[in-house]
Amino acid sequence: RDGLDQPTSVHWHGIRIDNAMDGVPGLTQEAIAPGGRFVYDFEAPDPGTYWYHSHDRSWEQNARGLHGALIVEEAEPWEGADRDLVLLVDDWRLAEDGSIDDSFGQMMDWSHGGRLGNFVTVNGRSKPRIEVRPNERIRVRLINAANARIMELGLPGTRTWRLALDGMPVPLVEENEPVWLAPAQRTDLLVDILDDETPKTLVLHTNGGPFEIAEFAVTGEPVRASFPEAIGLPRSGPSLPDDLSDAVRAELLMEGGAMGGMAGAMHKGRMMDTRSLVGKGYVWAFNGVADDRGKPLARFAKGQTAVITIRNETGWPHAMHVHGHHFRVLTRNGEPTGDVAMRDTTLTVPDETIEIAFVADNPGKWLLHCHMLEHSASGMMTWFEVA
Repeated sequence: RDGLDQPTSVHWHGIRIDNAMDGVPGLTQEAIAPGGRFVYDFEAPDPGTYWYHSHDRSWEQNARGLHGALIVEEAEPWEGADRDLVLLVDDWRLAEDGSIDDSFGQMMDWSHGGRLGNFVTVNGRSKPRIEVRPNERIRVRLINAANARIMELGLPGTRTWRLALDGMPVPLVEENEPVWLAPAQRTDLLVDILDDETPKTLVLHTNGGPFEIAEFAVTGEPVRASFPEAIGLPRSGPSLPDDLSDAVRAELLMEGGAMGGMAGAMHKGRMMDTRSLVGKGYVWAFNGVADDRGKPLARFAKGQTAVITIRNETGWPHAMHVHGHHFRVLTRNGEPTGDVAMRDTTLTVPDETIEIAFVADNPGKWLLHCHMLEHSASGMMTWFEVA
């Protein structure tokens, strides 16, 4: 039920969901009016770490806290860790009195890096103290719920392996460096709490240096004398064929934003110069079009393999999110990545060209957009259809 004074909807981020339940106003459903109701009824096909958030005026509603973690457990209990720990990291833009800063819709945010906050929380709390035991092995599920902040997160004082990215298992690899999460991304880490005197914290790395955002307080008796060998997650989710020669290909050119040099773009069937677009709240474009959902980027038959080339000709990074599917990043600037991870969101940096590939096996109309939510709202949105 919508208890707000504005329309809303809910998107179940990363779930390979039935299209009618995807929560995209104007594409898969009408927005839920204030006082109205919509029943979301779906099955989650894949275990993993996901989240849900508003998808109407998400640039405001998500920043006000309309989101949460969504965990789909394995059908057979995974015994590779002593317990789960979900850590949802967010940044908030607060006014001097501690209230949420009401500066939504500022063109400075929309045309630059998005709405960045000045106060970081973990599970809604500032620098929480999380009790752990010596020699405990924990499955830590990290979620970046920020509107626009790219997070570089570290767990100093621990031994850490990567288990999954965006809900999908990856080969078990020890992580010796902080992990990068674009807005909306998640990662599962296997974390050993070492029985020593080294402080254990969750750290956000910023231009001003590392910033402690949570403390792991080591208390109690050790769980074990020594750790067994680490094990990864069982395989689940979609895969990609080795042979992509029959793939259907599409291209996406990203333009606009501050220092981008975009002269103009089409909007609702009409060519408009940049000044006119800004007057309507648009500063970005895909393939020369600013948020026009009349024509899809591509159409795929169910079961076809899709390869989309994305060219970032802007001065800013973008977190590209595909609804209803998980994809693999094949190349960056023409060089094979060697990355086998299947994901629903990936970061692309200025002047970078990436190729992504997925099997279009989920029928419906699916959004493809930047998950810097201010960028999406101001032009960086398109869709594709799986027949």
